[in-house]
Amino acid sequence: MSIIILGIESSCDDTAAAILKDGDILSNVVASQEVHRLYGGVVPEVASRAHQENIVAVVDLAIRKAGIQKRDISAIAFTKGPGLIGSLIVGTSFSKAMALSLDIPLVEVHHMQAHVLAHFAEDPKPAFPFLCLTVSGGHTQIVLVKDFLEMEILGQTIDDAAGEAFDKTGKLLGLDYPAGPMIDELARQGKPVFDFPEPKVSELDFSFSGLKTSILYFLRDNKKQNPDFIKENLADICASVQERIVSILLKKLRIAAQQTGIREIAIAGGVSANSGLRNGLAEMGKAEGWNTYIPKFEFCTDNAGMIAVTGYHKFLKGIFASQEVTPVARMDF
Repeated sequence: MSIIILGIESSCDDTAAAILKDGDILSNVVASQEVHRLYGGVVPEVASRAHQENIVAVVDLAIRKAGIQKRDISAIAFTKGPGLIGSLIVGTSFSKAMALSLDIPLVEVHHMQAHVLAHFAEDPKPAFPFLCLTVSGGHTQIVLVKDFLEMEILGQTIDDAAGEAFDKTGKLLGLDYPAGPMIDELARQGKPVFDFPEPKVSELDFSFSGLKTSILYFLRDNKKQNPDFIKENLADICASVQERIVSILLKKLRIAAQQTGIREIAIAGGVSANSGLRNGLAEMGKAEGWNTYIPKFEFCTDNAGMIAVTGYHKFLKGIFASQEVTPVARMDF
């Protein structure tokens, strides 16, 4: 008998649902919330209300696209955390209610672990053990992945995440939110002619707060001399910022690979959609003799396919949640 998992993701501002059958993704639907562009960032209350409006339609579309019936679903996997608590409550409450009505199990999923396992939503798949650089708006981690449900954080940010550095730089440059994709696009048109400092952080941890401060002062000082400095040098500024962020990430990843001896190397999370990081990993992989794994764009940003994949492997192990489960904004890895 086939195992069919409905995955539901609602950790931030994307309402997503996916259907997985015996390990294969049949559908992966995402409803994004463009309204947050007006505010220069995600507004939690607005996000949770939009989830309430979107979740029924998104789940229904995922089921119809997969060509199944609700009665065929074996279990519902949902994001328990980390994330915005109001958004998580919507996804958790819906999942609990639907599982209760269908009399099927619930599977709680850690959002960042799901980003790592997004690599198993498609081919080629990394072999265990592998290293995964997981980079998003709220997290930057190097994870040692020993098995589907056995992971260890080797290093992580001690302050801001790489995605946050992109977005806050974009705000300083007058770009719309989210700024990461726009910086990426502009960087392709410019050259990294400006040198930004590399944080001195021990071991495999990261720090981006100092880099953000140096960018702030750099822009302030140059605008004093030339009020049109940003406008005249926008592409080169973006290229320079992106090169520094990518170099920080890849340098630590190379150290982790050298320390562990692991040559199976992956990236995941929203920032893994960045062309500079993707190209940089491919180039470093060739130079280091790594097998590298870069997810398709649909599995980089928040999506329910990765939730369904994680739920599937927990289902196989019989790891279920009770109807008393509650979401958490911060969640141990």
